[in-house]
Amino acid sequence: MIIHTLRKGRLTCASFVLAITLLCSCQQEGNSSKSFTVTNNLAIDRNAETVSVPVHEIEALVKEYGAENLLIRDEETDSLLVTQALDSDANGTVDEILFQTDIAAKAEKKFAITGAKDGAAKQPKSKLTTYSRFVPERTDDYTWENDRVAFRTYGPVAQKMAEEGKSGGTLTSGMDAWLKRVNYPIINKWYKGYKDDPYYYHKDRGEGYDPYHVGKSRGIGGIGVLEEDTLYVSKNFTKYKTIAEGPIRTVFELTYAPWQANGRTITEKKRISLDLGSNLTRFEEHLETNQPLPNVTIGITLHDKKGEVKAKPEQGWFRYWEPMDDSSLGTGIVLAPGVVEDYKDYRVDTEDQSHLYVITNPDNNTLTYYAGFGWEKSGQFKSKEAWDLYLADFAKRIATPLEVRF
Repeated sequence: MIIHTLRKGRLTCASFVLAITLLCSCQQEGNSSKSFTVTNNLAIDRNAETVSVPVHEIEALVKEYGAENLLIRDEETDSLLVTQALDSDANGTVDEILFQTDIAAKAEKKFAITGAKDGAAKQPKSKLTTYSRFVPERTDDYTWENDRVAFRTYGPVAQKMAEEGKSGGTLTSGMDAWLKRVNYPIINKWYKGYKDDPYYYHKDRGEGYDPYHVGKSRGIGGIGVLEEDTLYVSKNFTKYKTIAEGPIRTVFELTYAPWQANGRTITEKKRISLDLGSNLTRFEEHLETNQPLPNVTIGITLHDKKGEVKAKPEQGWFRYWEPMDDSSLGTGIVLAPGVVEDYKDYRVDTEDQSHLYVITNPDNNTLTYYAGFGWEKSGQFKSKEAWDLYLADFAKRIATPLEVRF
């Protein structure tokens, strides 16, 4: 706003100076802060929900202060929030600023993003984090985790060892689960223990352990092409690329050698991410083929077939609940109902080949889905009904994202 005084039709010198001063002040204030509103349109509370602030909405702030010096404030509590600047396409330029919030059903919250020359120093620090890395000290795993769950999968050295009949080899593109019951990172500690004791992380020392068997199965969320009860799959990943890790999200990519599916040649790249507070990891499959590709299928192993399958294809979620040593484990898949063609509770006598199959019709050979687990002994879920409710709510949340308005 410009305030000025007219005297005999002319702007006085003092008023002119005041006007310019106020104009500059308003411009500086406008460039150092921008408000926005986040709305939850669902009739359920949303906790630890990730919100993305696109950089194109705050270009002036980024240009003046740098993405690392931006601060996000909850206007209701007047508190600074933990944030993460994310270069999602790994081109050297930040694309979005992430933060998390709790928001009640049918509610909205107001936030402000500001810039400061020393913003990085003012950033609040989180005791919780996401993490992922390549693990050459255990052949060549790739492992990722947050405050609730951990996963891993296997690389080309493990494949070569298995094909040569050497002990310690693993031949699978399935996804493994590490059952943790602490909210701090365990990957480095468990692999350090593995150096002295190969069974270190197979024993629960109070933090959790790895009782989950993948073998030649899909584990939790591996994919394939299903035709006439035969599932065609890739071998181990051949390349990896770590894109991000931080207090809100870890992101990485895995590339696979071309593989055959009943006469089709398929090239595959997975982009995998995991947010803080989530039991489900996000998979974005990019597939290229020399022929049309039917029945891209996501699998969850049924192990010894003693568990129970439940499916809600119209809602986009599927689960398996099974005994796991002295506790129970729920595994699950969530995706958009529109890409679901069918599902199968497929049980056979062949080892590692019994699965819950979710058969899909990807859009332009790209398939996005979420897969993960809830371990009863972690204290996060007390029953299969609690796990079912989590999956049902998760499906609603991805179908109706938080609305961000600037």
